[in-house]
Amino acid sequence: MGEEEVARVRVAPGSSRPSDFSYSVVIPVYNSQDVVGTTIDRVVEVFETAGLRYQVVLVNDGSRDRSWDVIAERARRSPHVVALDLLRNYGQHHANLAGMREATGDFVITLDDDLQNPPDQALLLIEKAMEGHDVVFGRFERKQARGYRRLGSRAISAVNRRVFDQPPGLAVSNFRILRRDVVDRICGSRTAHPYITGQALMFSHDPADVLVRHDPRASGVSNYGLRRIASLVLTILFSYSVFPLRAAAALGFAVAGLSFLLGIFYLARSFFVDSVVPGWTTIAVLLAVLNGVVIMLLSMLGEYVVRTLNAVSAVTTYHVSERVSS
Repeated sequence: MGEEEVARVRVAPGSSRPSDFSYSVVIPVYNSQDVVGTTIDRVVEVFETAGLRYQVVLVNDGSRDRSWDVIAERARRSPHVVALDLLRNYGQHHANLAGMREATGDFVITLDDDLQNPPDQALLLIEKAMEGHDVVFGRFERKQARGYRRLGSRAISAVNRRVFDQPPGLAVSNFRILRRDVVDRICGSRTAHPYITGQALMFSHDPADVLVRHDPRASGVSNYGLRRIASLVLTILFSYSVFPLRAAAALGFAVAGLSFLLGIFYLARSFFVDSVVPGWTTIAVLLAVLNGVVIMLLSMLGEYVVRTLNAVSAVTTYHVSERVSS
């Protein structure tokens, strides 16, 4: 994007109106055939009623049900709707990235397909963005999720604060609006493991949040279980931070230091105390501990090498098998 185009979407506090800009709503879709049609209708109704220029980008992330049939049919009928079908299930952040690259709006709004992010609340994000913020996250009044999901969100927030310097007091979520220049930076970044929330924090200079409603799921169950949450935390740590490597190195140095002191102790003891015991227990314990630390460090290094190789060799992190629009 050229300098002129970036200037066109720059928002001056108090001097811009929502109708001055266009908006792309990106919705990753996964196994939501029963609710995604209603989600599309609600989005269209909100933007039509508000008189805003809009585009809806639906990304089918390898659904195993009829979700693709539903969104493809809507895309054929509506000039405002585009549907992308990914080759397989790549994950929510890859789907969001695919949608952002398809989006044409001055601002991009991301929301879930299950109506837990009510489309009418997007107007609150837009209103806050008009104050001059380049990224605005939805801060949920009360998150409608199970206890382990809330604990997972806290863990991810803690990682975000450490890795991406998330400002104190700022709440982040997948319900957000991003200005075009931030979107372009995210789309242009070269990583095999996109994490849109963290990248939005990295590539913005004035993030904010606004209080929004969070509704219960209209149907089905969440696709984010404990395994996916743990996988996301590990992806963030290994793809965007050297913290695990430094923590493992610190542990290795600590164990090595203790082993060195223990060796000095036994060496000094041998000058004053005769021992008829061969000491095989101590040797076995030391070997087990030190070998364990070495293996742990090698595993950490291997994880970084694999991820670096993926980032260097990956041209695209997802593949679109079909695109449908009117």
